[in-house]
Amino acid sequence: MLSDIEIAQGAEMKHIREIAASVGITEDELEYYGKYKAKVSGELWNRVKDNEDGKLVLVTAINPTPAGEGKTTTTIGLGDALTRMGKKCVLALREPSLGPVMGIKGGAAGGGYSQVVPMEDINLHFTGDMHAITAANNLLSAMIDNHIHQGNALDIDVNNIVWKRVLDMNDRALRSVVVGLGGRLNGVPREDGFMITVASEIMAILCLASDLEDLKNRFGEIIIGYNRSGQPVKASDLNAQGAMAALMKDAIKPNLVQTLEHTPAFIHGGPFANIAHGCNSVQATKLALKLGDYTITEAGFGADLGAEKFMDIKCRAAGLKPDAVVIVATVRALKYNGGVAKADLKAENVDALLRGIGNLEKHIENMKSYGVPVVVAVNRFDTDTDAELDAVKERCAALGAKCALSEVFAKGGEGGEELARLVINAMENEKSNYAPAYDVNDSIKDKINTIVTKIYGGAGAVYSAKANRQIREIESLGLDKKPVCMAKTQYSLSDDASLLGRPEDFTVTVNTVRVSNGAGFIVAETGNIMVMPGLPKVPAANNIDIDADGVITGLF
Repeated sequence: MLSDIEIAQGAEMKHIREIAASVGITEDELEYYGKYKAKVSGELWNRVKDNEDGKLVLVTAINPTPAGEGKTTTTIGLGDALTRMGKKCVLALREPSLGPVMGIKGGAAGGGYSQVVPMEDINLHFTGDMHAITAANNLLSAMIDNHIHQGNALDIDVNNIVWKRVLDMNDRALRSVVVGLGGRLNGVPREDGFMITVASEIMAILCLASDLEDLKNRFGEIIIGYNRSGQPVKASDLNAQGAMAALMKDAIKPNLVQTLEHTPAFIHGGPFANIAHGCNSVQATKLALKLGDYTITEAGFGADLGAEKFMDIKCRAAGLKPDAVVIVATVRALKYNGGVAKADLKAENVDALLRGIGNLEKHIENMKSYGVPVVVAVNRFDTDTDAELDAVKERCAALGAKCALSEVFAKGGEGGEELARLVINAMENEKSNYAPAYDVNDSIKDKINTIVTKIYGGAGAVYSAKANRQIREIESLGLDKKPVCMAKTQYSLSDDASLLGRPEDFTVTVNTVRVSNGAGFIVAETGNIMVMPGLPKVPAANNIDIDADGVITGLF
């Protein structure tokens, strides 16, 4: 089979105006970035905002493993299957980050014959949204240090600045740095650090803002640190929000591209789900709902992270109501959860699969607890045996979740038609009674405890002395009545990446608690989570090249 990039480079793309026209977007509502990419203007929303919403389907997955699950691939394939079946479908996806593209995980444009294109553009600079987010974030950082250098009229405590710089690259050397060295003219020396751009509060705000004005107002609410009296200092105190919003005037507009089978796809915003809220922009999702009969979206990593945040943060903030959830699993990943080494996953092992299937069972239970119909998509590999596939189907049936085999990687939309039929059937025959997992007016610890016990299946949370102090400070400032965004390893239901399957009786250690006041949520950092990842020993960048004609190779 051809590589992903070879398939994408051989695709016959339609001009983006044709893709737009298929869902009623006019040429006047497009801002072209070449022939195959465009942003959509604010006028489009004003025209369609009173349209009836289509159905909203969330695609999530079991906890990721080295065996691969194919969540984005399944999302795209499901959309193409619906299109093949004559349904008007629009995708709403996240933008890839250069960190994993150049690191180990890879991009976020799907795979095989279930991809969004132009694949190279989407996985690299796309329309520049990531760069705008980086610039807006670092403008605020520069204004903070300049304010201190110029006399510090706000009395900012240099030992209690919580705003970090960002870079859209995995660079562990920047996790902890000292800025302002080199003498008085270079500023005031202080400890600082970098996060990856997708962990920035600017990214979170982009994905939750309703429009440019809302974006600017949220920027003003960002807490950058505290003064020496312990009171919060906001970006608005530095009068930074206007310039930050100006840098984001284009980035706030959703991007429109197409799949290999010409299904329209909005790709906008890309927060990681292990350190941020893991969902594409509210604007893109709402536009898709107004333009199509079916909107297929996805949330990052396993359902304990991206789907939980989709349900408890994004849907709550945007007034969205999902009509169905698809959970992606593979036989290989379930065997890995059951203790089989990666090298041995091709061999049939029903016993190991049944040991590992508890991970899938927990995710099914969790998604059902939100009151939403659940369908399981088994992303099929040629090494899967009938006995293994039957075992998965039987366990899903016992939990009241329909199960479909998905072959979209090899067959595109055709390989997702069984899944599409089951999803439609679930929405037609089961009413969605979506409700969040907790009340935002609960205490911070009660909200965290609900997520740990109800969603992760743990015994509860324990807190560092630092986290306890931060919680008390947040509560004293009256900033505690917000949803909680858990920063946790993606590889386990627990905060220990080595605990596979469905661990029990574990506790989750909360090390740091901070307020993303502009985004509107509280972040609890757990375990050994890193907000600036590092490159692996052999990064993907080693295999990427470009020839004299501009043809890229090695990009998956």
